[in-house]
Amino acid sequence: MVIRGKRKDIMETELINQPAPSHTLEWQIATVVKVKLETQSVKTFTLELSDWVPHRAGQHYDVRLTAPDGYQAQRSYSIASNPEQRGQIELTVERLEEGEVSTYMHDILIIGDQVELRGPIGGYFVWEVSMGGPLLLVAGGSGIVPLMAMIRHRQAAKSKVPVRLLYSSRTYEDIIYRDELDQLTVDHSGLEVIHTLTRQIPQGWAGYTRRIDLSMLKETIKPFGKKFTTYICGPTSLVEAAANSLVTLGVSPTSIKTERFGPTGGS
Repeated sequence: MVIRGKRKDIMETELINQPAPSHTLEWQIATVVKVKLETQSVKTFTLELSDWVPHRAGQHYDVRLTAPDGYQAQRSYSIASNPEQRGQIELTVERLEEGEVSTYMHDILIIGDQVELRGPIGGYFVWEVSMGGPLLLVAGGSGIVPLMAMIRHRQAAKSKVPVRLLYSSRTYEDIIYRDELDQLTVDHSGLEVIHTLTRQIPQGWAGYTRRIDLSMLKETIKPFGKKFTTYICGPTSLVEAAANSLVTLGVSPTSIKTERFGPTGGS
């Protein structure tokens, strides 16, 4: 599929400080086989790859669209699916009003359409069950996506590694994978999900009602002590605040891995 219309000067969320893909990675064609609405502004696209290779939970793919005049737009999206899902990957994409790629995927892309992909990419912000735990996962908004791949990988591998997810969303309706996360916590497998909402609070809400802060993190990590590995993903401000707070609480910086999302101009 192609981008229709003229080039726009836009700002769109993508991965920051990710290493460039290896020169051996080539673009390939992927076909959309399923589209799922996660929230009013977030969709998950299941893509069947012509040359599928296993990924590691936390990696991402580059998506490239080409217009009839040759103009190309390229963005990076974390993989939401677990490595055990063979032949396909899932990319969960938030629609940004001025984003070229995300608006195209949300508004135009349907089952049967094709896009160009390159990946999987990334080797720092990854986790697999053989690495052990416990794990503290901290997410803000769509930063949940690579962490969800880790949770799904843990589930598929039937791992009992203790995991605590602290997830910040604007509203209850903005919680991505809400039903799946709820379901995963009822099987008593060692996964705990802690939510905080920063804007509209529904009646009867029992979770936190503020941005992630030092006090919240102190309460969240209490069952772990200080020996655990942390993965933080979300907007730069959230990531930096959470990482700094954990260091203040005595957590070793070497045990904290971060991935930031932020605005970027161009492709």
